[in-house]
Amino acid sequence: MGLPPEFHDIAKRVNNWGRWGADDEIGTLNLITDEVVRAAAAEIRSGRRVSLALNLQDNGVQTGMIPGRVNPMHTMVMLNFEMFGPDTVATSDDAVTMGLQCATHWDALTHVSHSGKIYNGRPAGSITAHGGAEFSGIEKAGHVVSRGVLLDVAAAKGVDRLPGDHAVTPEDLQEAEEFGGVTVRAGDIVLVRTGQMQLYLQSDKHGYATPSPGLSIRTPEWFHARDVAAVANDTMVFEIFPPEIENLWLGVHGLHLVEMGMMQGQNWNLEELSTACAQESRYAFLLSAMPEPFVGGTGCPVAPVAVL
Repeated sequence: MGLPPEFHDIAKRVNNWGRWGADDEIGTLNLITDEVVRAAAAEIRSGRRVSLALNLQDNGVQTGMIPGRVNPMHTMVMLNFEMFGPDTVATSDDAVTMGLQCATHWDALTHVSHSGKIYNGRPAGSITAHGGAEFSGIEKAGHVVSRGVLLDVAAAKGVDRLPGDHAVTPEDLQEAEEFGGVTVRAGDIVLVRTGQMQLYLQSDKHGYATPSPGLSIRTPEWFHARDVAAVANDTMVFEIFPPEIENLWLGVHGLHLVEMGMMQGQNWNLEELSTACAQESRYAFLLSAMPEPFVGGTGCPVAPVAVL
């Protein structure tokens, strides 16, 4: 069963292949220019800092629904070891085994493919078992610092959390813009809050995973029209799950990552940020969300910080 016509129609309208040249590997991150970052720095007023990351822990957000995406398994490999002899300074060291996308993370442009292609028309076969992503690995993203904008869709609708079957539409995003008194600009990183994270924070990680509100297949055109640099939200799957169009699984992933070359993030904790933005009556801030540079990675953990 192939992708439906609706998907291909949208793909033609949002496609960015060749926009920044045939050799480009970072897609819409090109929109984060020096001028954009200087303007983002001007958003800092109070200096209040808000972490948007979940803790990395063995009883984390993963449920086993996604094969191989394991929660962090933390092991001590050295305990107060006197490496240089008795009565010298002793050291303790750790090691971790984890899925790179197991908690708060960025999806690299290579995280999904469709029709045998990844971003900029390169072959999906360029991702190999031993080398990972030859092109557009997460290490290519480099500096991810820009103006962040919180589109608090749940708050705009006057609810703590959107229902599990709610597909966030362009109209919802526009409503959240108006609610926050903010306008999304070129080069912005947009954070979309559904409130779904509350379930995980209340120890209901199965309810958090599914059913889940998320981005509609209609939203990529909204982000494309505004030249958004990246998008993240507070859900496991990112897009509405199960999907709004029968059998169109991960359609938003395909449009964002493959067609647009736009990174997306999942499992971002936007609860404290929602409170902070409401208290300060502003929904734009400086956002630092540097990817961990795993060479060839199709995603990576990230510890984002919003500075208001």
